[in-house]
Amino acid sequence: MQFIRKWFATYLKGMAMGAADVVPGVSGGTIAFISGIYDTLLESIRRINPSLIGRLRDKGLVDSYQHVNGTFLIVLVTGILTSIFTFAKIISHLLVTQPILIWSFFFGLILVSVWHILRQIENWQWHSALFGLAGAVLAYGITVIHPIQLSGSLPTIFIGGAIAICAMILPGISGSFILLLLGLYPVVLGAVKSLDLVVIATFAVGGLTGLLTFSHLLSWLLKRARDLTLIFLTGLMIGTLGKVWPWKEVLTWRTNSKGEQVPLTEQNLLPWEFADKLAQDPQTMSAILAMLAAIGLVLALEAYAARQKQA
Repeated sequence: MQFIRKWFATYLKGMAMGAADVVPGVSGGTIAFISGIYDTLLESIRRINPSLIGRLRDKGLVDSYQHVNGTFLIVLVTGILTSIFTFAKIISHLLVTQPILIWSFFFGLILVSVWHILRQIENWQWHSALFGLAGAVLAYGITVIHPIQLSGSLPTIFIGGAIAICAMILPGISGSFILLLLGLYPVVLGAVKSLDLVVIATFAVGGLTGLLTFSHLLSWLLKRARDLTLIFLTGLMIGTLGKVWPWKEVLTWRTNSKGEQVPLTEQNLLPWEFADKLAQDPQTMSAILAMLAAIGLVLALEAYAARQKQA
């Protein structure tokens, strides 16, 4: 029974990661970190390398499967895929119909995640703040870059998948936002909605290629300079807070691949400014409740992860 509960919990964490990865501005890596599986995920991915072929030949399939933590990866990826294919339409709809509440929820999620990661830093030094500042500046710079419009060709989708997946496993940097900047977000999301297997497979292969490459570097950094790496990642998360701020005014628009008008540049407003300029209800209390719900969810995940470690 405990075995079933363990893997069901991993499946739910995968679903949470998948739901986050659908939204531009929120990272599945953030969910992995706050739910206590980030290091396990990176190490499992890192072990999938060319040496695995020799291990498979010498020690067999079962040993190799256990070496890469195969059950963990399969259950987690199943949860991620379930969420992506289930929530892609729902989240897309809510981003249009309830943008303030959705972005408020994710703002609270990132805010409490920053607190969660900072608690894990053991050794603060004078130059630590510089790493955090560098991460914040980098993330903010990425969020203010104007989207470009790449072609939806299969080679471009492959490259986009490789780049985006690297961002997806970083707490703070959203892979879906990287796709938005590349102009590939509507293409990939549309493929998920319509089950275009050619586009989905091309993106997946590109993502797998990027994942197996980048995970080694990130795992190496966390082992040799964990505190500074965590501070840098925290800076990344802080730098993205402006992107998920709930109250925005659209300054300019662009036409996407479907001929639809979508925001190009936006400016953040305070709730009362939003009400005055746009003559719309800022839903301030509901937004605060959404933020608090996100904070409560993270704290619950943290408490659950702590109990799992003690069990």
